[in-house]
Amino acid sequence: MTLFGMLILDQWWWLMLPGLLLGIYAQIKLTSTYRRYLAQPTENGMSGAQAARLILDDAGLNRMPVQEVQGQLTDHYDPTKKALFLSSENYHGRSLAAVGVAAHEAGHALQDKQAYGPLKLRMMLVPVTQFASMAVFGIILLSFILSMAKLAPIAVAIFAAIALFQVVTLPVEFDASKRAKAQLLRLGLISPREREGVSKVLNAAALTYVAAMVASLMELLHWVLIMRGNDRD
Repeated sequence: MTLFGMLILDQWWWLMLPGLLLGIYAQIKLTSTYRRYLAQPTENGMSGAQAARLILDDAGLNRMPVQEVQGQLTDHYDPTKKALFLSSENYHGRSLAAVGVAAHEAGHALQDKQAYGPLKLRMMLVPVTQFASMAVFGIILLSFILSMAKLAPIAVAIFAAIALFQVVTLPVEFDASKRAKAQLLRLGLISPREREGVSKVLNAAALTYVAAMVASLMELLHWVLIMRGNDRD
């Protein structure tokens, strides 16, 4: 039976629904929360780039660049380049959303400086995960020439790698947000009454990682059950 046939007759298809639905909800939640606090300016007029710069400088990372990058919510810390990249609206924006996101990415830089274990593990898993993500398309192509029995073990290995990456990613992201809120308050970059807004933005962003983890684990379970079913046939 090909992958296409399996998707029609697969008794475990419903296992993919929780991750899918949670992912849709998380994206809607993030978009609405981000937009809400993107319209709420910081009391001190601080921009995202300024907040990130002050957090990095306070940690002794004076030479680490904070650069603008195109796109929406494309903000990230690159551990290979030792640089912080903020989307235009968060780089220039003077809102709670911009400052919160920028501080979160600065939190990753602080993790890197302190050799935070989960971050190091995630960095090690990146090449494997990139290969696994590309291999998913290979499964679809192979489904036209290989039987489901042969595909299932390959799929389990691929989705196990992806699931492991997502599980490791979760503490990394939560820890970065925790560091962000602590540094923003400690350095006086936001007031205590602004903490709630920043927390809502970062919690909404964190939910997308939770959704990704749930989806990857359910997909892994889905293929494991298919493989076990093949073994019994």
